[in-house]
Amino acid sequence: MKKLLIAGAMLASCAAIQSASAADMALKAAPPPPVVDEWTGWYVGLNLGGSFGHSSTTYTSAGFAPFTTSRSLDGVLGGGQIGYNWQFNRNWLIGLEADIQGTGQKGTAALPTFVFVPTATIAPLPTITSTATLAQKLPWFGTVRARLGVEPTDHWLLYVTGGLAYGEIKSTATVTASSAFAGGPVLATATVASSANTTRAGWTVGAGSEWMFTKQWSAKLEYLYMDFGTFNNAFLGTGPSYPAIATSSHVTDNVVRAGVNYHFH
Repeated sequence: MKKLLIAGAMLASCAAIQSASAADMALKAAPPPPVVDEWTGWYVGLNLGGSFGHSSTTYTSAGFAPFTTSRSLDGVLGGGQIGYNWQFNRNWLIGLEADIQGTGQKGTAALPTFVFVPTATIAPLPTITSTATLAQKLPWFGTVRARLGVEPTDHWLLYVTGGLAYGEIKSTATVTASSAFAGGPVLATATVASSANTTRAGWTVGAGSEWMFTKQWSAKLEYLYMDFGTFNNAFLGTGPSYPAIATSSHVTDNVVRAGVNYHFH
């Protein structure tokens, strides 16, 4: 009887040890938590915002010394974007995005007034006074950019971006000349306007924040700085007081926009 009790106790101890070992193994074998990948895939979206640009232009002509003017190119913009994201671990993302924008950006600068006094030979000649303006517009632009982002918490992305910027810059010079004797009324007026359209490629950098507020929809706020470089144009004049003008302009832009994206995942 005593031997049976001892054998039973030993069997119970072995069963308890095996049960504890199995419990430990079950704990050790628990699978790791799944990696949340909520950004990978294609997306499309729309955006709306404002642009605050700047243009600096240097003028040269045979009739006067070179001079420079500047103007703001401000306006509302709107457009669309398409891109692809790859979330390559729990917190990091890389992607590529392209967008196209229509804008109302424009600005005008007044050029100096020039007075031409003809040399009189037999009788006095009227003085010619010329004024001019240069208006510039950015009707549209686009970008193709890489994105590098980090997800501080679920559903929230912070990113930096940069790449190619391109767009059309339309410049219009308007020159008006009037003639009059000193102290007298205007005898005649002539106005000449000429335009030049330039499509420029430059670069852009920026940063933004994006929030995935449902499984397939996100909202973003983004800032971009764009530099379209320097380009040259030539415009007609109105004669000796304002001959033909050659210009060299440097255009930059600051863009702030908000948007929404639909994600295909």
